[in-house]
Amino acid sequence: MNAMVLAAGLGTRLRPITYSVPKPMVPVLNRPVMEHIVRLLEGHGFNQIVANLHWFPETITDHFEGGSRFGVNLEYSREEQLLGTAGGVLKAREFLGDSFLVISGDALTDIDLTAMKAFHDSHDGVATLATKKVKDASEFGVIITGGDGRIQGFQEKPEPAEALSDLANCGIYMFDREIFDFFPGPGESNLAEPGQPEGFADWALDVFPALMESGRPFYSYEFDSYWNDVGTVSEFLQGSFDGLTRAVELAIEEPEVSPGIWIDEGVSTEGVRIEGPVLIAEGCEIAPGAELTGPLVLGRNCKMGEGVRLKEAILLDDAEVPAGSFAVGGVLGR
Repeated sequence: MNAMVLAAGLGTRLRPITYSVPKPMVPVLNRPVMEHIVRLLEGHGFNQIVANLHWFPETITDHFEGGSRFGVNLEYSREEQLLGTAGGVLKAREFLGDSFLVISGDALTDIDLTAMKAFHDSHDGVATLATKKVKDASEFGVIITGGDGRIQGFQEKPEPAEALSDLANCGIYMFDREIFDFFPGPGESNLAEPGQPEGFADWALDVFPALMESGRPFYSYEFDSYWNDVGTVSEFLQGSFDGLTRAVELAIEEPEVSPGIWIDEGVSTEGVRIEGPVLIAEGCEIAPGAELTGPLVLGRNCKMGEGVRLKEAILLDDAEVPAGSFAVGGVLGR
């Protein structure tokens, strides 16, 4: 089964971070979100991957190139105009084969994709949608299912009193090629606007309603593993901290010098007080007298002056904190 990573979106809810980088390249534990996704795909045998690109595409292609460094073959489908959540998949259909996986480029998760594939293969549906129970359905598109897991309906961010389900649609899908029979024709999308590119389509408003109307079965695959769509700055913070506490299994390449403390070998922490969990990347300069209290992630080449105090924060690459300053509960850029 081949896979497609949806990496073309603008990531507007994560601004200002995404003003200068595409959302899939936002760093979690100093690795792009999409890198964690590619590592997850490779670990479950999905090593033929295509990603759609639009916003700062060269940032993604320069980092991943052809994918060989990550044990995969990675190809790209460029969109001069955004084609919608489903239209980009339609554009890449020749790559995808008879059955395929689609995963959002901002999905921070350790879902068992092998188990999901076994579920998909054992059912008669043209599609399988990964779902997870959530406490507040008003933040998500939710899926209504029958006792056999067959999908019976959808609600988009319902108010708590009106929610008919607590199963969030996680943007992780497995499809048979038959799914393309349910795409709208040119100009027929429910989101159609003047000047919209040919092939534009949306899963929630075009494809899934057509599938429902046809009576063709498709299913919910409910999972308990970690999932965070890194949609806002607060979710970005939480996802990074969950990685540090190992609530989600993510790769950390820096050596663990003591439990919950990862420091690149070239970084000096002499005279620095550290209380984990803390991750410190290469090139960081930390003056004596600094206090670092986790959860805390320091990106590459950060500089901290004397007496700096940091707690529950993320420093992106090249951030600088002047002597005597402190930062709590936020994200610092350059």
